[in-house]
Amino acid sequence: MTARVLVIGDGKMGRAVSQVAVERGCVLVGMFGPHEMSRGVPRGLADVAIEFTQPEAAAANVRACIAAKVPVVSGTTGWDAELDAVREEVTKAGGALLHAPNFSLGVHVFRRLVEAAAKITAKAPFAAHLVETHHAAKLDAPSGTARLLANAAQSAGLGDLPITSIRVGHVPGTHELVLDAPFEQIRLVHEARDRHVFADGAVAAARWLIGKRGVFTFEDYVASLI
Repeated sequence: MTARVLVIGDGKMGRAVSQVAVERGCVLVGMFGPHEMSRGVPRGLADVAIEFTQPEAAAANVRACIAAKVPVVSGTTGWDAELDAVREEVTKAGGALLHAPNFSLGVHVFRRLVEAAAKITAKAPFAAHLVETHHAAKLDAPSGTARLLANAAQSAGLGDLPITSIRVGHVPGTHELVLDAPFEQIRLVHEARDRHVFADGAVAAARWLIGKRGVFTFEDYVASLI
């Protein structure tokens, strides 16, 4: 089945998603600006929506999609305060939402490496620090990905993980875990070379979401590949 995709967000990520969706054989049925969803989504327009906008617009955009019975993938970060309420509404409505701070398959492999390293070094004399670097226009700091990695490390027993956020130039996204001991140091790094890696993952997740009900993460999609 050829997926009909609605893109919400006309910025750099929205344009990248639109390009990748077409390259992957989807039909692009429209691209809305971050605040255009107030007029609603016509039912039957799309099989799935992909939303990359702004923190203040994300919740309303997801709600508009759910009201129109359109499954939605959201990559917007920085709206955690509303996320739990939106998840509950999606569940009650029998809709489908996949939300993730990062759609890179490599990042989710990296998360597992961070978790494994944390388990091994939690009781050893290593001090841990996470450094994340993004382009100067990125609004949230720390990034959603940095929080994802920090939570993975903390759940593995590493404790509170200090995060340094750097916003400079046009960097798509670099995350580095530094484990420092008195006589040695471990550095684990994931570097995104192009924002298209996030677009490609979002399109793949969107195609997977079609026909499902419930609230999912990118980890659910990754688990389906194993």
